[in-house]
Amino acid sequence: MKRLENKKQPLISRKEFFFRQLKFASLSMVLVTFSLAIGTIGYHYLGDISWVDALLNASMILTGMGPVNHMDTDTAKIFATIYSLYSGIAFLTTSAILVTPAVHRLLHIIKLDDEE
Repeated sequence: MKRLENKKQPLISRKEFFFRQLKFASLSMVLVTFSLAIGTIGYHYLGDISWVDALLNASMILTGMGPVNHMDTDTAKIFATIYSLYSGIAFLTTSAILVTPAVHRLLHIIKLDDEE
């Protein structure tokens, strides 16, 4: 991935910024999709629940809302614990990736205003 411009370089155009934001949003969606897939597969096979319920559980955990179905086996409970911890990190990482271009542009504008 191309590096962001530094403070000595000029501000990129709105069109370039739009495509940069689109790239970062796409990366965020890949991470969310990957995370949902891990959770859905894990809940389905280890929690012994249907695919739809597994997807619901994974999405609720990933968004921080909490589990829907109760896990009965120790293996399922351990998976749910690990997936919950992973989901917290994945949520923060996805959020950071998504806002990086906008925050960088804002800081770049402030720095350019400072120099003038």
